[in-house]
Amino acid sequence: PGTVSFPPVLPVLALALLWLLGGCTGKSSESREEKQRQARKVAEVNTQLGREYMSRGQYEIALDKLKKAVKADDDYAPAHTMMAVLYETIGENEDAAEHYLAAYKAAPNNGDVNNNYGAFLCRNGEGRKALRYFDQALEDPFYRTPAVAMTNAGSCALDLGDEQGAEDRLRRALEFDPDFADALYSMAALKAGAGDYLRARAFLQRYEATGALSAQGLLLGFEVEEALGNGQGATAYRKRLLKSFPNSAEAKELIDAGGRAP
Repeated sequence: PGTVSFPPVLPVLALALLWLLGGCTGKSSESREEKQRQARKVAEVNTQLGREYMSRGQYEIALDKLKKAVKADDDYAPAHTMMAVLYETIGENEDAAEHYLAAYKAAPNNGDVNNNYGAFLCRNGEGRKALRYFDQALEDPFYRTPAVAMTNAGSCALDLGDEQGAEDRLRRALEFDPDFADALYSMAALKAGAGDYLRARAFLQRYEATGALSAQGLLLGFEVEEALGNGQGATAYRKRLLKSFPNSAEAKELIDAGGRAP
């Protein structure tokens, strides 16, 4: 009774050690963050170099740069996307699929990433799976080109034989951007395919008003005007196609069908 106990020395030493360890942990964390920043910088630089070499057709050098980017920072989605594009360009679709998926895993909420992955899936016969990624692209509040995703979704739905779904998505694309040329052309082609040539003509006129000029658009114009019985209009499209795109597959199709310009 009445015994006074004093706190042992050990807890004090333990506190001191914890404080020192805490200081070391902070420095380690700071060092780790700096390493991550440096790794991301290396990935960004090499991705940009890879993009530039790809644009010049120097695919081997581009691939080397992109591999360095991915090695530096495996969570950098643009590096995986560029790698996927390169592999797809050279016909290595399995590798392309791997990197489109890696980009998605690195940035699952990014609109561009979702659109790119969806477009790849659609090009490779996985249209139903692709539609989910196009819809998910629109959930990104910072996605700048929703009309692109919806136009791709419309084309994908059409490939699946869903004409109504295709039209709904293309109309939504035009709500985002009324002058988006790809959506206008796709709507014109959709209406022409359904035999609604007057509406096809209207969308085609809007398409041309954007300043877009393509062999596909001119051939479609020829077909629409011919279907409407407008020989003069069809001839005008025929001449424009053969003059502007003489070596195109569309020009060859027109010539083979007896549409050679006089």
